[in-house]
Amino acid sequence: MPMKRLNALVVDDEPLARERLTRLLQEANCTVVGELGDGLALLQWLKAPHQVDVIFLDIQMPGPSGMEVLAEAPDRPPVVFVTAHSSYAVRAFELAAVDYLLKPVFEDRLGKCLQRLRDQLVRRLNPAELRTLLPPPLRFPIRAGDGEIFMELELITHFELENDRVWACRGLNRYLTRWSALSEVEETFPEDGMIRIQRHLLLRPRMVKGIRPTTVGRIKVMIAPKVELTVSRAMTPRTRECVRAAAV
Repeated sequence: MPMKRLNALVVDDEPLARERLTRLLQEANCTVVGELGDGLALLQWLKAPHQVDVIFLDIQMPGPSGMEVLAEAPDRPPVVFVTAHSSYAVRAFELAAVDYLLKPVFEDRLGKCLQRLRDQLVRRLNPAELRTLLPPPLRFPIRAGDGEIFMELELITHFELENDRVWACRGLNRYLTRWSALSEVEETFPEDGMIRIQRHLLLRPRMVKGIRPTTVGRIKVMIAPKVELTVSRAMTPRTRECVRAAAV
């Protein structure tokens, strides 16, 4: 009996990750009906009827997460979640008996997932069940007058140390934190993968939009349109490695 050809939608904010998964799906006799880069695009896509058997969904994307969008969508196909390293997500998916893929995705693991889809063993979660899978947001306090408000880590591109004060930065926007050393930030979020690119700069590699060389042995990383940070010569090889790993 010929193997059923599945129609799939790939949703991931990293172009290289989308290309890799799309290629693997096509090689596995699947039709990729579209590729989307964020939760807002998925929201628009879900408003129109589509013939699709499965959505492969990255759980960590800028803006509204794909999971948040799905929780508000009453009618949708089965979903396979894709994650890089979130131990919380993996535990939650296993408890809910939901299929997921760890990045980087490999052919053998994808094959098992596709067979489960063809056998209709991947169940559809209702909105209430989806909301239980949402990881708790990582937040930290920033100063606001005499008080403080809480900022989500996922919005931050880097942290900067200036005169014994740590600033949380979102591109050119800066917010004063309660920390006085970058080591305190690293200790608070040990699994985020931040790296020191200068003595006073702590970068979140997953927020990097591009890299370009400057002088010999050094690079600049783009964190927002027309916003770049210079990486020290000593940290350039490590930064390249971390940024590329975060993009896969």
